[in-house]
Amino acid sequence: MKTKLTKNLESTLYQYCLEQGSYVVEEVSMPDKKGIVDTLSYQQLTDGKIEWRCYELKVTKADFHSKAKLSFIGNYNYFVLPQKLFEEVQSEIPTHIGVLIYRAFDKKAIENSPQTLRAPGFLTVAKKAQYQELQVDEAKLTSHFVASLFREVDKAKKVEKGLQLYSDDKLFKELKKRSKAGYDVYTTDHNLYDRFVDDLKDEAIESLQEELDARNEQYQALKLELQKLHQPNLEDKV
Repeated sequence: MKTKLTKNLESTLYQYCLEQGSYVVEEVSMPDKKGIVDTLSYQQLTDGKIEWRCYELKVTKADFHSKAKLSFIGNYNYFVLPQKLFEEVQSEIPTHIGVLIYRAFDKKAIENSPQTLRAPGFLTVAKKAQYQELQVDEAKLTSHFVASLFREVDKAKKVEKGLQLYSDDKLFKELKKRSKAGYDVYTTDHNLYDRFVDDLKDEAIESLQEELDARNEQYQALKLELQKLHQPNLEDKV
């Protein structure tokens, strides 16, 4: 599970890459079993060449020293770290690897911002990355990059369509599965089925009330029309 800080680094880096004019995607598996890079960006230069940048996000010292493979196969490669962690591991960072420091916006900055901030913080370059030749075949890397982009688009479409993607049988099985987590007879507000049934009852009552109000309004209008028809014409009496 990603921590809140990791998610903040990730969303800030995503915005940072967009501002650099790059295409970017998270969690891309590398060709030739080179691991999985946290974030990979693709940028086309004015001369038509492609520049690849790899970013590894670390939030704790234990995370930094993890045995997970670092996929620094790009032309430029970076660690993305909070300031405190950078100070602790600075001497351990290889010469050719760059470092971006994450700083969160404080509450006053957020409140005083004239527009909605697109990221929870900002990045500064603490150490520039040195150029290296691409460490994998570019055609293979492009294929992996496109596959990861498709994965993200597919996820977004599923979220947009929501429960429409699931059959009634799948939804019913999911409800049964969740009911096994426990049914507390003493705190029914926390039970899924009770909440669901109560919501249905409330919706049914609201719907019936709306229909009743509409019919009552029609009845009153019709009654008024009938009264007008049966009311004696004053001009005829005169």
